[in-house]
Amino acid sequence: MLNYSDILDVIADPIVQTGLVAAVGALVTRVLLRGHPARRLVGQLAFFLALTTLLLYHGIVPYEPVPPNASTLQRVFIGIAKVIWWINAAWSLISIVRVFLIFERQPREGRILQDLVVGVIYVGAILSVVAYVFNAPVGTLIATSGVVAVILGLALQSTLGDVFSGIALNLARPYGIGDWLELSNGIEGKVVETTWRATHLLTGANDLVVVPNSDLAKARLTNLSSPERSHGVTITVWLRPTTTPSAMVDVMRAVLLSSNLILAEPEPSVEVVSLDASAVELELSFRVAEIGAAAKAKSEIFDLIYRHVKAAGLALSTPSDGASVALAASHTDEPLFDHHPTPRRLLDAVALFASMTEDEKEALASTMSRRTFRKGEILAEQGAVMKSLMIVRSGVVAVIRRDGVRETELGRLAPGDFFGESGLLTGAGGSGTIQALTFVVVYEITQEGLAPLLQDRPAIANELASLLSKRNASELLRLGQSDGSVNAKAIPPLRARIRHLFNL
Repeated sequence: MLNYSDILDVIADPIVQTGLVAAVGALVTRVLLRGHPARRLVGQLAFFLALTTLLLYHGIVPYEPVPPNASTLQRVFIGIAKVIWWINAAWSLISIVRVFLIFERQPREGRILQDLVVGVIYVGAILSVVAYVFNAPVGTLIATSGVVAVILGLALQSTLGDVFSGIALNLARPYGIGDWLELSNGIEGKVVETTWRATHLLTGANDLVVVPNSDLAKARLTNLSSPERSHGVTITVWLRPTTTPSAMVDVMRAVLLSSNLILAEPEPSVEVVSLDASAVELELSFRVAEIGAAAKAKSEIFDLIYRHVKAAGLALSTPSDGASVALAASHTDEPLFDHHPTPRRLLDAVALFASMTEDEKEALASTMSRRTFRKGEILAEQGAVMKSLMIVRSGVVAVIRRDGVRETELGRLAPGDFFGESGLLTGAGGSGTIQALTFVVVYEITQEGLAPLLQDRPAIANELASLLSKRNASELLRLGQSDGSVNAKAIPPLRARIRHLFNL
């Protein structure tokens, strides 16, 4: 049976002490602090310092060969202690590398460089163990492995070319994760991953393109996300010369002003490029937040160009040289939509009244009145219950929501858009203040004008409730309070409120 002195002798043994320190250090740093890189680094360095102090205290120098006069048992124990020390040295260096890359906030982009440094650390630790534990000639081993490396290099020439190209690309950093690249062969996509061998691009069609790093290193590429994420877009418009170019520029500025998807800074611009007897060529330049939003923004701008051009009584034209594709061609001087009077044409443009018959639209149009507002004038205050629906005839208005001192712009309305439907149909207050950004002309539909139609055909209330629920879902999406999906349970209460308000 072991007595107290025997236990003290066991505890005082350097091999036992080294094993205990190594075991506790591995438990704390590799298990308990696994998800905390910074704390793990501190713990790793602390245990490594304690292990170094312990070995030096017992006369064991990890970076020197084992004394030749040591016994076989001592050689084995000293060798084990040195192996433990070199493993902890490698772990400490690797922890420093991991924490450094995380502090740089580039864990994904620096993955290849990180793996390379970690590999070098492990190779160095293995060679040190071979030299100082087994007393093997490292120089001879390296020379022998060099021959093997040449043979493997010739066999893996293509793969190694991709690997070293990947290292070069990560060091030069011409792009990063999330950047949009355009290659010389026409491929365009978003960088989603970089590996040792290839870079993965996600195209606008949601296809994954894997480009070998060696091809990417030799290709001429354009980083569409650098030096900043915003991306410039240019659209060319040809208008028939029926008025002065300055008036056309004002209309195009209203187009840009009414967009909800382009950036306000830097300020969008409109420039007259050319003028002849058949067309005036204008160029619209603006920026979007990122390249991925360019297609959606262009679609919105095209729609706004058509609406503003028609509202202003202008007409689109083909290019005078016929070498490019125009937005559309118009050979008449017809105003907005068709030959109907303005109120009737506006009703055709509003989806809320799409289910009405021609006679019903004519009857409703006869009750509409025209109103004008100066730039900066308030059309409706937030929370106010509007008793009429306003359809924008020309100009631009903004919907601004105020929460205390903070203001949030919910959107902008252009010719053909409308507001006030919630107050008109359900008696609800507006979600934001409506303010004119330019001189604005609107046409008004009152409850008194709409009531006879609903009383003659109550089924219209069901259709209006369905359309109103879609409008509410879109508004909640802009506020970030919904995913934009229509709640079918909300339609019956809306229908009931409409019926109650109009005494149906």
